[in-house]
Amino acid sequence: QVQLVESGGGLVQSGGSLRLSCVASGFTFSTYPMGWFRQAPGKGRELVAAITADGAESTYADDVKGRFTILRDNDKNTVYLKMNSLKPEDTATYYCNTGPGAMPWGQGTQVTVSS
Repeated sequence: QVQLVESGGGLVQSGGSLRLSCVASGFTFSTYPMGWFRQAPGKGRELVAAITADGAESTYADDVKGRFTILRDNDKNTVYLKMNSLKPEDTATYYCNTGPGAMPWGQGTQVTVSS
């Protein structure tokens, strides 16, 4: 069955960095675009970054552009999100998926940025 397992979150100070990982299984990962989504307390889930199936192109939400980088390794069925210059407003649970709700959501990984 489809599984998305996110990891790499934690508590970091403002200005710090984290790298999130998402390991996918149960589908042909290399043929799907992937995205990182986040959900802050009391807010809806939003798309943060997306990458094409071959990794050639990526897009970002305006508020993370220049700070976050999405990458993928199709040999490892893994998508990454490198986050630099973190801000308190980046605090959220982060999820990966092929699209909003396209696959069953994983448990997510919590990112907390202290000011």
